Amino acid sequence: MRALLLAALLSASPPPPPAQAQKLASQKAWEELYLAYSSVDPKGYEAPQRRVIAASLLKGCEALAGSDTVMAYSLGERSVAFEETAPGLRCVSRTALATDQRGSAEEALRHGLERFPKEGHFALELGRLLLEDKDPKGALAVLEKVPPRSPEAAKARALMQKARGQSAEETEARAQARAIERRFTGESEDKKGSVQPASASSGLSYESGVSEDGMRTRANGRFVVKYFNNSRDFGQRAEYEGRIVGALDEAYFHTRQVLGESREAPVDVILYTREEFRTHQGSALARMVAGLYSDGAIRINDAAELTQETKATLVHEYVHSVVDDLVRAASGGQHVPIWLNEGLAEYVEWRYLGSENPPRALAARMRGASQAGRLPRLSDMAGQALIQQSDPGLAYGTSAVAVRELMREGGPERLLGLIREVGQGTPFEEALQQKYGRSVAQLEESLASALSRR
Repeated sequence: MRALLLAALLSASPPPPPAQAQKLASQKAWEELYLAYSSVDPKGYEAPQRRVIAASLLKGCEALAGSDTVMAYSLGERSVAFEETAPGLRCVSRTALATDQRGSAEEALRHGLERFPKEGHFALELGRLLLEDKDPKGALAVLEKVPPRSPEAAKARALMQKARGQSAEETEARAQARAIERRFTGESEDKKGSVQPASASSGLSYESGVSEDGMRTRANGRFVVKYFNNSRDFGQRAEYEGRIVGALDEAYFHTRQVLGESREAPVDVILYTREEFRTHQGSALARMVAGLYSDGAIRINDAAELTQETKATLVHEYVHSVVDDLVRAASGGQHVPIWLNEGLAEYVEWRYLGSENPPRALAARMRGASQAGRLPRLSDMAGQALIQQSDPGLAYGTSAVAVRELMREGGPERLLGLIREVGQGTPFEEALQQKYGRSVAQLEESLASALSRR
């Protein structure tokens, strides 16, 4: 309550002077310091004044980095908003990692490398992060930017050796996969494609704010998170936002790991409590779904508690946003069949939960339905929402297993190529025949046969 009253008073007052930042920092009043400068526009100050405020905020980030990483990250984020310094960016990246915000850490390191190329720290730590995320080629490109005479040079050389080994293994594996694919498709050597690396997001870290409709926002180059304040005080908001950001980063990196790609454009993520979702989306939908992707935004039902189910739903809906981005980037011609769109999202969600197979109870139901000839037909699920099918669970499961079989046959590159072809205007049946040499009916037959044998 004290924090809320202070925030209200500050919002009604003139922008606080730089001397106040120095005073609060000397008193180690870190929460009051953050609240005083969290919503003011740095452009309202002269450059020397911004420098003083940034230095005060940075003191808080460094002081709390080992004890209260959520507050430390928030202070560091505001520090670099007032002035981008190498120590500020280092503190942001360190505290972002400590609060499981890998995407924010990566962006801070990339920005530091761009702004301070002679500082070996940024290239070294970014290379280390990319290696952990199984991106050896990206790591190599970054580690080569570590200045040869910098204190970090020796560690960079060791990481480069490790990255070269991983890159060689990855290249060999891809070459073998392409060779196998050419055997089945008859593709000649001079037509083989190249793997396009996922582009890095732009924008520094997550920036907080309030939208015109009164919703709290946290935005960067990948996500624009929106939610109603719900009378949370600062500590509750910071903790909640930190957990949400961490879950979104998980969804991003997991999807990129499974599909080899992620969404290029940032996507809105609107978080509702159960009551808010019912008000905005209707009672019937609120009872049936944990979330949905509609009108270009991920909408999560009952996000007040960030459970494992909520995180899995974020993954599911993020995949829908990736498909939407792929089709839109391809200039749009045909709609991707609903079973393929939902099946891909469900399959990636299964992978997030630890398996590429359906839950045991659903797998048993699917096997029984297949043996009885009651398995949902893919052709009947091309244009109707799966939630409207007579047995939605069976519809989602069948769609996901169909995607799993396509992934096993050609990997994510071929499947995403199929989606792009449809987005460019090729009818789905024709695109499926081109990419996999089969019709939807033949895919249904092989799917039923595989399920019956399990």
